[in-house]
Amino acid sequence: MNSTIERKLTSTIALIQASPKSFVVCITHLIMLILLLFMNDLGYEGKAALFTFLSAMILWITTKIPAGFIALSHTMFIILLNAAEPELLYHSLAEEVVWLMVGSFIIGAAAKDSGITARWTNVLLKRSKNKSAVLYGLSSLLAATAFFIPSTSGRAALSLPILQQLGGPFSKIEQKALAILAPVVILMSTSATLIGAGSHLIGIGLLESTTGQSISYTQWFVWGVPFTIVITACTVCIIVWVLWPKHIIQEENPSQQAQAHDKAVPPLNDKEKKMLILIPLLIIGWVTESIHGFDIAFVTMAGALFVMMPKYGVIGWKEGMKSVSLSLILFVACATALGHVLMDTGVITWLEHRMMNTLQLFAEAPEWLIVLMILLITVTSHLYITSHTTRAIVFIPSLLLFSESMGLNPAATVFLSLVGLNYCVTFPVSSKALLLFYEENEASYDARQLLRISLILMPIYILIMMLFYFTYWQWTGLSL
Repeated sequence: MNSTIERKLTSTIALIQASPKSFVVCITHLIMLILLLFMNDLGYEGKAALFTFLSAMILWITTKIPAGFIALSHTMFIILLNAAEPELLYHSLAEEVVWLMVGSFIIGAAAKDSGITARWTNVLLKRSKNKSAVLYGLSSLLAATAFFIPSTSGRAALSLPILQQLGGPFSKIEQKALAILAPVVILMSTSATLIGAGSHLIGIGLLESTTGQSISYTQWFVWGVPFTIVITACTVCIIVWVLWPKHIIQEENPSQQAQAHDKAVPPLNDKEKKMLILIPLLIIGWVTESIHGFDIAFVTMAGALFVMMPKYGVIGWKEGMKSVSLSLILFVACATALGHVLMDTGVITWLEHRMMNTLQLFAEAPEWLIVLMILLITVTSHLYITSHTTRAIVFIPSLLLFSESMGLNPAATVFLSLVGLNYCVTFPVSSKALLLFYEENEASYDARQLLRISLILMPIYILIMMLFYFTYWQWTGLSL
């Protein structure tokens, strides 16, 4: 009897030693399940939704299981638990982000096939003496797009084919670093202008309707640009420090490669001319969304349809369809659906009430602690609310009520909250811009690398916001 028990115990220990990561994942799931069972103020559907969402997050980060499989299986799981209807799965493919990505892939393939991205890449490489110059030049270019493209998704869609074209002079490790650099810089530069994100306009609209106050484009520009420059520079330095290879084998100078390719580049062809017409039209369509009423995804799909037109397009229908990654589309659709379930089952409302109750405990707290609490709530909100717009809709009204009850300046509260909400770089599902680069191809990254960056960048983001608030922002009139 004892020998049988000893053998079973030995085999169990051997199994744990053989796969310690799997054991930790299983234990983590068990602990989550036990904790959720004792949360009496959260209903069954909410517990099931929260457990499923957290489980998916853990598996995305800690395992090599395909992200699409995890998202799809967890969506099916939550339906089997009776916490959601089967329509959750069917309607997931109707999400705006899904069609935005389909259109972006097709337009990116057309841009690459036409040769226009090769020209842009050569211009960037020719002006760069080394890879570091390419890195900083690309970062500056991506950050600058925040001033005339009012969509992180649109900026990411335009940068994707350029990054794919840049692959030549860079190793695979460097390409993975670039795949994180591009979307993260795009997200960090969002705070530069009032039109940098739709959530800004939503927040200002709620501020105006609730208090009668507002924040003008100029005011936001004065407060946002210096902060954006500092945080973007810090972001680039952190990514280079953490992900860029420390010992790079001496390779041909990128500018020399560009000059070599430039000799073989012919004059503008018909396909390139079509793309040069389409891209400005896309930007105009994105900028004028409030005028014509068609959202960014619809405008992008219209552009995708144009590039696949028989005889007049840039690529054929089959080429366009082949460029769309079904794996990534399913991942995005199901991951977004999991985020919506948190809202539908009351998990977000439950979390919001708990956070607001926590804030009320700081009624007599010093100013620095109130600012810190607002930033902690808004900066970490992307961990459980995956939609940028939804975060603004959920938190801004509550924070406005909090500011009024505490006698704070509502305009300052909204600005700090919106800039805090702009941080969303921990998981691929946290932002559409990150999702565009999350795929197994040349321009891809690892979710664990993104988490490493965020663990360093998140506290720095909060610290820099605190420093700006008590120095530059107060000097320029922003005060609670």
